[in-house]
Amino acid sequence: MKNRISILLFILSITSQIGFAQSSPNYEFRGVWIATVENIDWPSKRNLSVAEQKASFIRLLNLHQSNGMNAIVMQIRPAGDAFYPSQYEPWSEYLTGKQGLPPNPYYDPLEFMITETHKRGMEFHAWLNPYRAVFNVFKSSVAPSHITKIHPDWFVVYGDKKYFNPGLPEVRQHTVRIVNDLLKRYDLDAIHMDDYFYPYRISGKEFPDQKTFEKYGNGLSKDSWRRSNCDSIIVDIHRTIRSTNPRVKFGISPFGVWRNKSQDPMGSDTKAGQTNYDDLYADILLWLSKGWIDYVTPQLYWERGHNLADYDVLLKWWNENGYGKHIYIGHGIYRGGSNEAWKDKNQIPDQIKELRKYPTTQGSVYFSSKTFEKNLNGWNDSLKNNYYHHPALVPPMTWLNNDAPDQPVVTRDANNANILYNGHLKIRGFGIFSVPVGREVKFINSQLLQLIVTDKEATIDLNNIPDVNGCKLFVATIDINNNVSALKALK
Repeated sequence: MKNRISILLFILSITSQIGFAQSSPNYEFRGVWIATVENIDWPSKRNLSVAEQKASFIRLLNLHQSNGMNAIVMQIRPAGDAFYPSQYEPWSEYLTGKQGLPPNPYYDPLEFMITETHKRGMEFHAWLNPYRAVFNVFKSSVAPSHITKIHPDWFVVYGDKKYFNPGLPEVRQHTVRIVNDLLKRYDLDAIHMDDYFYPYRISGKEFPDQKTFEKYGNGLSKDSWRRSNCDSIIVDIHRTIRSTNPRVKFGISPFGVWRNKSQDPMGSDTKAGQTNYDDLYADILLWLSKGWIDYVTPQLYWERGHNLADYDVLLKWWNENGYGKHIYIGHGIYRGGSNEAWKDKNQIPDQIKELRKYPTTQGSVYFSSKTFEKNLNGWNDSLKNNYYHHPALVPPMTWLNNDAPDQPVVTRDANNANILYNGHLKIRGFGIFSVPVGREVKFINSQLLQLIVTDKEATIDLNNIPDVNGCKLFVATIDINNNVSALKALK
């Protein structure tokens, strides 16, 4: 692939704004959840035409890219269904209006979404719901080929939803098959699961798994057994990813409170009514400490100063309990305007400033995509013009891959700089960096200005590159794991 790129307007923009834009890290995760369940974010409604589905997804990507995002977390399995052709689960009703009905004209939405996302230099994290099988037992479309019809004994009804029974080994095996199939067929950057393990408690109703507990409990208390069931599926998925495609990351987005301090001295100074450990049976700290997951995205959807779950308190707690894995903070941007705290236009900017104080936090994820279409409190503008004005790369995970690519080869003639990568590693593209005159030419002293997405080479018009406020310009190779080569002089 050869890209001829003019960056005159881009560099002029950098020159005019570099003086007041907040300095931002070169490595920072900046993601957005795109929910498909109940058509929350995409597609906007069931049974859009294929052309409308594609066009609206591209609009979403362009919006998030313009706001400085470098990743999307895309829900592709909301309820035992699929946004891609699967031999194991039917097409989602949220795509075509009827579960099991493929798009017409036929296409693979997942392949399309991954291609468009990677084309913009962004990562694609495939978001799966492990246990939800039917979103609403009274209203949802359920195909004859749905797993609840084939193996009804695998499922329980709780409230108005049908769930995979987490205590059954067959359920875990089925979920692992789903993950393994995805890893083999698609160019994913990560597998992602949210907070819905065992469901949130319904007052006065017990989750109906007593018979399964009696069969498989093995002397454990019911609570310990339930946690063990969640531990087992996490271990199984972790092993499947490592054996099938070890560059793929595994992340969990839990409810923001692991346990309250009143329940456990290790817990946070919060007063949450339900917690991961005690109610959802998700022992996130165990998964982090054992290295079964690569990143955690706690859903800190409360404001700073909240009387039961203060954002600042929880931010500090998670940073003290990350076990060396990546922490990306989940922000409740959807809450904009919902109360006095969320009418404050500084709520999200202040949350970003707080998390950047911690070297153990590597970024943010926002719920959810649709909110950005409204530009609540002008937060799109805050991100685009200030906090995310400079692009950032997704932080690499050294325990997965730490092999830096070779420097690019730069050749020049009177008008152009031709940049070529001759190394053996697969690359994401090239980064254009500025380094202040007099500073040592190192990544740590640089500011990323632009990512050029290409798999081999690019051409830049040297005549269109002005000086950038006392800085020199450099180029580096960036591989698909976001490792960066040594910098090479560009001009």
